Amino acid sequence: MASTSSTHYDQIVIGAGGLGTAAAYWLSRLGDGDVLVLEQYELGHPWGASEDHCRIIRHCYHSTDYTVLTPAMYETWRHVEQAAGESLLTLPGCLNLAVEGTLGADELAVFGQSMGDVALPYEELTRADILRRWPEWRLPPDTVGLFHPEAGVLDLGRANAAHAGLARAGGVTFRDRTPVLAVEPGTDDIAVHTDGQTYRADTVLVCAGAWSPPLLATAGVDLPLILSQEQGTYFDVDEPERFASDRWPVWIWHAEQVLYGFPADADGAVKAARDMAGRFVTQETRSWEPDPEQTAELLDFLRERLPRAAGRERYSKACVYDSPPDRELLIGPVPGEPRLLVTAGAGHAAKFASLIGKILAELATSGETAYPIGPFRFDRPALTDPDYGQTLRLSGGSLT
Repeated sequence: MASTSSTHYDQIVIGAGGLGTAAAYWLSRLGDGDVLVLEQYELGHPWGASEDHCRIIRHCYHSTDYTVLTPAMYETWRHVEQAAGESLLTLPGCLNLAVEGTLGADELAVFGQSMGDVALPYEELTRADILRRWPEWRLPPDTVGLFHPEAGVLDLGRANAAHAGLARAGGVTFRDRTPVLAVEPGTDDIAVHTDGQTYRADTVLVCAGAWSPPLLATAGVDLPLILSQEQGTYFDVDEPERFASDRWPVWIWHAEQVLYGFPADADGAVKAARDMAGRFVTQETRSWEPDPEQTAELLDFLRERLPRAAGRERYSKACVYDSPPDRELLIGPVPGEPRLLVTAGAGHAAKFASLIGKILAELATSGETAYPIGPFRFDRPALTDPDYGQTLRLSGGSLT
């Protein structure tokens, strides 16, 4: 591919969302600062999956593959908060809800086991326990709960800005409005082609989210990500103090559908969303407009189970999950090409963004990391076996 000039960097990061800005910051700390970040849109644009101010951060997960990492996840965020002088986390706790005898109740049991295996605190709650502490709920008779206190809300938009600002202070160069057209591994380095410019790097980190598969295809790499259209809706409530973060937790409802919500934000609105709505798209068929049917679905749930939060829709925001077929994270090098590092969020990487950025930076600068990321490697069956199938939810419920 022809170009007018060439500039060499130690590392190039493609994508300046949550994962890309985190990688840039940690590269500025662990490397020599000779780092370039390329972003196809303007910095802080609304077209990706990293701009909202409400994302859940929690320890509770379906596997110790995650809970062994969550303490370090919190440590990296606390480090960034201190370095940037910013408050990024609000931690009122996380309440998981399900009905006995269902897949959701099984998921809560696994969450408790996974946290217990690494000595993370949590409480098992009865329906009476839940209603005593949060009487706003309207719950079925056999409802059970699991609560863990060190959970809450990550302000991801502010976190991205903090990472980017710290990276710039550490010498990282950002070029926005610069789409990458192709990535070309060579004998000595990797060429990154943009319109009229070629950059070269010893290592390239692809943090492009839903745009990663076609980009990696230019390097001869098949990344079989599943793209799904998702959205969150903010609802006005009459008494936002009832849902203030000093008394109201983030919550996750585990039923046939998994729904989740947040305390009231600074503007007095509560956010609710459904995880993996099953609306599968491509970059060509995705829509930037929210789906009114999904908003209505959320409102119906709130009217039934949390009526005081079932207010007028303030606004809804659409985004896209970029998920491997098993819905697990992807972190690490392309098989056979250690200079090309890739990550995919699977719809739940926001809380891990700073830690994933640190891990990628360690891999890029030293070729190794002490964090146990083996389950999230590229060469696992979900990404290499075309007959693997697809997983709908993190507990393993299948689409097929």
